[in-house]
Amino acid sequence: MATPRVFIARHGETEWSVSGQHTSFTDLPLTDNGERRVSATGRAMVGKDRLIDPRHILKVYISPRLRARRTFELLVGEDKCGAAKVVIDDRVQEWNYGDYEGLLTSQIRTLRKERGLDRDGKVWNIWQDGCENGESPEQITNRLDDIIAEIHDLQRTHQKSPRKDILVVAHGHILRAFAMRWVKKDINENPALLLEAGAIGVLSYEHNNIDEPAILLGGAFIVPDPNEEEEN
Repeated sequence: MATPRVFIARHGETEWSVSGQHTSFTDLPLTDNGERRVSATGRAMVGKDRLIDPRHILKVYISPRLRARRTFELLVGEDKCGAAKVVIDDRVQEWNYGDYEGLLTSQIRTLRKERGLDRDGKVWNIWQDGCENGESPEQITNRLDDIIAEIHDLQRTHQKSPRKDILVVAHGHILRAFAMRWVKKDINENPALLLEAGAIGVLSYEHNNIDEPAILLGGAFIVPDPNEEEEN
């Protein structure tokens, strides 16, 4: 019996992901290149006996932003998910950058220095400082812990079912924080994790035990046992 997995997919490229501008509530579309790359990823990694087999997906959580919803359409599409429940969920929307929306990191650090927020050589770090008039690390932790607990309960209940994988389609900062909280690490530790635009990461469990969440550094394709009954 295969261990349940959680696939975390970052939305494809936008104009601001290319420029490095912080994008949370600004609803940008994917670039043409972003659409092509996500489509190529879907062809290579989604399908029967591939990394993500839609027949095994139990539930899909999608950020409400256009770029995430379009990425899901290109990557998998609701028509391929069969009985899986597909939901738009605010808990996986991007970290709210507040006053820093649309700014580069260098611009944010200059702004904070002008406002007297960073002194004695300290520079802004979102994992520790959060965002003015946006979200704090504590707020991010609370909303992620809520959805992670929900996912654990779902996968515990469906652990013996062929349909037990979860797909989360969201954004760069929130998914890096998600991975940290998945393994019960404090996001203040500034996770040295990267997730390219349009990329897919994999989370799972050690020893097939829901109480031992882990980051799956290398995920192989799942080929079902021919003797096991497959759900269509």
